[in-house]
Amino acid sequence: MLQLDAEALYAQLRQGVRALLGAGAPDAVLVGIWSGGAWLAERLHADLQRPGKAGVISSALHRDDFGSRGLAAGADATQLPFEIEGRHIVLVDDVLYTGRTIRAAINELYDFGRPASVTLAVLVDRGGRELPIEAACAAARIALPATQMLALARDGDGRLHFTVEEKA
Repeated sequence: MLQLDAEALYAQLRQGVRALLGAGAPDAVLVGIWSGGAWLAERLHADLQRPGKAGVISSALHRDDFGSRGLAAGADATQLPFEIEGRHIVLVDDVLYTGRTIRAAINELYDFGRPASVTLAVLVDRGGRELPIEAACAAARIALPATQMLALARDGDGRLHFTVEEKA
């Protein structure tokens, strides 16, 4: 069974995001994809002592499977406490798989303005891309069968851990 230490991977992600922020876009803002990416962006924002607040973006209204999924929880989760127009955005997510969630989140982001750039940082890249989307920073790259789902969970004390489940 796959064992991933989410806290150790978070430490690697923090170092990677620190490097991204120091590489020409020190005024970049962090935006996490609801829900796991939002948890990570919030924690990164605090740990990296960024000014203001991190943003949260929902991909629900722009998903290409909206017709079959319907309006999922978190559809109204988008909270961007800053202007998007002309900003450098570090988009944060927990698991990158097909790229469809990232595409939908970027579409939602553009509903609020045209950023100067969008850079993707993820905790885990599990491969299996269906769209040409690549993370600039990934704490881990793993391979999982398509029948399995990797999900980030957060304990009451804020500690992160992964669960691996068989898809229904």
